[in-house]
Amino acid sequence: MALKGINAYKKDSLKQDIASADPHRLTLMLMQGSLDRIAYAKGCMERKDFAGKAEHLSRVNAILLNLRDTLDLDVGGDVAQNLYSLYEYMITRLLDANVQNSLQILDEVISLLLPIKMAWASIPEDAKEEAYEIQRRKSHSM
Repeated sequence: MALKGINAYKKDSLKQDIASADPHRLTLMLMQGSLDRIAYAKGCMERKDFAGKAEHLSRVNAILLNLRDTLDLDVGGDVAQNLYSLYEYMITRLLDANVQNSLQILDEVISLLLPIKMAWASIPEDAKEEAYEIQRRKSHSM
């Protein structure tokens, strides 16, 4: 019973975090969510909970697709294109991990996603503000 209350609190807290988050924070939350879901999927693999594994990997796949599809390839140049390709590769590897029940492939995806998350987290505040301003100007000129 107490667990149900804790989960409800966590869900409400997450909703509040999402509602008040800027795009940078939302991206970090998505990346962390992916890493968390991969960890859950690994646990499911070890317990031979194949339905749970599939559910968690499906959520990771959806997050990676979202991260990939929100890249601005026109503005981001080579960096955005390289990230697009890397997300594509991770999505493919998740499918491989699901089919092969491979913890090693999931570890590979973690090893690819974690540095991206760490780099994203280390973006200085002034650079974020500059990017938001460029995006605002771009959206107002349309």
